[in-house]
Amino acid sequence: MTSAPKPSIDILIRKLESIAPLSDEERRAIEGLSIMIRPLKPDQDIVRDYDRPSQCCLMLEGWACRYKLLSQGKRQIFSFHVPGDIPDLQSLHLNVMDHSLCTLTPATVAFIPHHGLHELTARFPRIAAAFWRDTLVDAAIFREWMVGMGRRSAEEAIAHLFCEMYLKLQAVGLAQNHIYRLPITQSDVADALGLTNVHVNRVLKELRTKGLITLMGGTLQVHDWTELTKLCDFDPTYLHLEQQRAA
Repeated sequence: MTSAPKPSIDILIRKLESIAPLSDEERRAIEGLSIMIRPLKPDQDIVRDYDRPSQCCLMLEGWACRYKLLSQGKRQIFSFHVPGDIPDLQSLHLNVMDHSLCTLTPATVAFIPHHGLHELTARFPRIAAAFWRDTLVDAAIFREWMVGMGRRSAEEAIAHLFCEMYLKLQAVGLAQNHIYRLPITQSDVADALGLTNVHVNRVLKELRTKGLITLMGGTLQVHDWTELTKLCDFDPTYLHLEQQRAA
């Protein structure tokens, strides 16, 4: 267990500052967290259903997802996670995991012991509030995904997902000029939105034909942000970002 290297913990600070301001003292306290950094392979579980974790994970590099496997082997993805996210923050207060978390790409993950986070949030109530706000934003994203799965067409749902991920990545400095790395597969998108691989493939072709996006080599470029957001009625309010620079 070592003190958090500044470049590693900076991604968390930037994420928290995208939803709430932090003082210099609070930033230094976060930088003082003890962490253990591990490289992980794609499709590797970080924490599993029914586990009782004693630490939370901070995504430093790569993508991960929360998911649940049904008895028939079908997978439902609940959320995608990118650098700066702590996707199992709820384990601080919920002893047993009710879903699994796995990598989707090669990833670098920092593990932060629960006791360190408990001490940090006890000393700095505003940091505790920032983490609480982060979990509330998570809940807002879940609600938006429910709307998408229940009421949006496949084209609208995929366009909405692309807009959401752009703003999340932009907030931590990993996207700009409407271009970002999108290293997930069509199967991942299908499992997240309740679609088939064939349907996802057809929608991606339609979005390219309309001149809205190009997806090549794991990089997504949005050619017309205004039209893409109009297509899916994208309103970034639910992300509750301090800065929504893409609009």
